[in-house]
Amino acid sequence: MPRDTQTAPVSKKMLWTGRSMRFGCAVPAHGRGYETGQSGSGRGGNDQSVIGIVLLVSVAVFAIPRTSILGAIVLTGYLGGAVASQLRVGLPLFSDVLAPVDIGVAIWGGLFLRDDRLRALIPVGSR
Repeated sequence: MPRDTQTAPVSKKMLWTGRSMRFGCAVPAHGRGYETGQSGSGRGGNDQSVIGIVLLVSVAVFAIPRTSILGAIVLTGYLGGAVASQLRVGLPLFSDVLAPVDIGVAIWGGLFLRDDRLRALIPVGSR
């Protein structure tokens, strides 16, 4: 099926910036977000294990280039749950509650820079 929109080829600078943002989101940030989000949440050990497994599977789906858009969608839902949980327990807004939002912006920003399918779907700046 032909596409109605065409995207400009990805420059090497955009591609590597997007890749580094993906690596930055997939490796250290999600582990920290999990630890921060679970401390003081009142969840038991089994719940934390299930939530951790869901996070690992989501990050794995995001890290695979072919399924990265699906992974970003799933991680957005996961991060929304982190925001809701942190608001529920009354954590500070700017230091804890909005951290998952920052990670979500980095996920979608990096994906937008490196994936022409997403740029075709969301043509920012085109006429």
